[in-house]
Amino acid sequence: MILQTDATLYDALHEVASRQPEKVALVYDEEEITFERLIREIDAVAAYLNSLGIGRGGRFAAYAQNRPEYLYFFAAAARLGAAFVPVNVNLTPAEVAYVVENSSARYLFHDGKLADFEVPCCTLVHLSEVDLSVPDALPGRSGRPLPTDDLLIVYTSGSTGVPKAVVLDHAGQIAASASFRQLWGLTPDDVTVVPAPFGFLLGLSTSAMISLLSGMTVVINRRFHPAEVLEAFERHRVTVFNGVPTMFTMMLNYVEEQGRRFDLSGMKALVCSGAPLPDELRARWERVFSKSLQNYFGMTECYPLIGRYAGDEREMPRGALGRLAPGAEVRFVGPRSQECEAGVEGEMLARAPSMVKRYHGNEELTVSSFVDGWFRTGDIGYRDEDGYIYLTGRSKDLIIRGGNNVAPTEIESVLMRHEAVRDAAVLGVPDDLMGEVPVAFVVLRAGAVATAEDLRRFAETSMARYKVPAGIFLETDLPLGSTGKVDKRALRLRYEERG
Repeated sequence: MILQTDATLYDALHEVASRQPEKVALVYDEEEITFERLIREIDAVAAYLNSLGIGRGGRFAAYAQNRPEYLYFFAAAARLGAAFVPVNVNLTPAEVAYVVENSSARYLFHDGKLADFEVPCCTLVHLSEVDLSVPDALPGRSGRPLPTDDLLIVYTSGSTGVPKAVVLDHAGQIAASASFRQLWGLTPDDVTVVPAPFGFLLGLSTSAMISLLSGMTVVINRRFHPAEVLEAFERHRVTVFNGVPTMFTMMLNYVEEQGRRFDLSGMKALVCSGAPLPDELRARWERVFSKSLQNYFGMTECYPLIGRYAGDEREMPRGALGRLAPGAEVRFVGPRSQECEAGVEGEMLARAPSMVKRYHGNEELTVSSFVDGWFRTGDIGYRDEDGYIYLTGRSKDLIIRGGNNVAPTEIESVLMRHEAVRDAAVLGVPDDLMGEVPVAFVVLRAGAVATAEDLRRFAETSMARYKVPAGIFLETDLPLGSTGKVDKRALRLRYEERG
């Protein structure tokens, strides 16, 4: 791919389409959309958005299940120089309102889930109301965006409980695409299926847009269902798939429970993202499908980072995530910021092809997240003498439930809003299907009456379902450490003693 130095993501996608206009770019509900049509649809959406006054520096959001329009909006934002805000379709109206208001998005495009819901300072537009007949009156190249312009504002859970607004640019998306192509050996002959929500970077960028920029065919599933994905593997001769551990577990469970068999012989890469790949899951998958799963590690703020290279037949050392992706760098530093030698654990600092520009509206977090230009990942690990990377812990107290980041403090603050609750503490515990799930320990106010089921229903009205605790335990007190804070290590022992 030959691009000008001032290329945007739209330019990169347009260049791919110009080389293979008749090739199928997207498949949705069995309808095939060629690259030539893909660009026409993107241009039509861009013209419509431009007619609404969304131009360079503008912001708009989308809240819907996976569908082609999501990708049209993404690329149209790139053509206009606007910033696109993908919203997790599992969020509650209150959580959606926070994202839209925090990002200052002027419009929120949706597929009907937000009926009868209003967001201050934002216009809601159903996708069926988008007018694609608006004449294209966009400015020439002199008025087009720069590679360093804001392109995405992606919200991800933070350890403080307040979602972090990660701002990414065109240059990072293009560089990430080039890195992934080399890492996984992606070519226009490859096909992928994407059930991961487009409201997350994994679905929208890593699985879908990166694949399109590689000239691949992308099969869009509205949502994840194990049977639908396995059937898509065979029907569309999928060669590359990227999912979270829970997806692979559910596919395994489905096959074992239903007694069905699927031919995955054409698969060249089955990539596990979003959370560590358990050894037991890897072994089960190989036993059932005769295909290997591979780890990949990256972050919304900093990716791609670590994975397995296409064609690398060497056996991965036990516990290793892989080697550095093309263009990625890491350092492991000790408590006094000293460089750690091979095999010595330290905090991982990283640089990658796509890097967070800033946290929108949070300059303090932006500054504190970097050390001399290196991003502080919050992960603890080491590198061995052969260049393999191992992660052994997280300094950030996040729970990864089925690939979704869940901040304990966010759940705690919601539970504390219940009139009967005096105190609450949340921690993550192992789960065979989801990897981790949150459980809550709650102390009620004197004389107050509430059941665990009451509290669960209360939580469901205030947060996405994946954040709701899998278990709620009513306690007479919470163990405190020497600083007066809840001692979560002691709390974990309590949980384990319950069996």
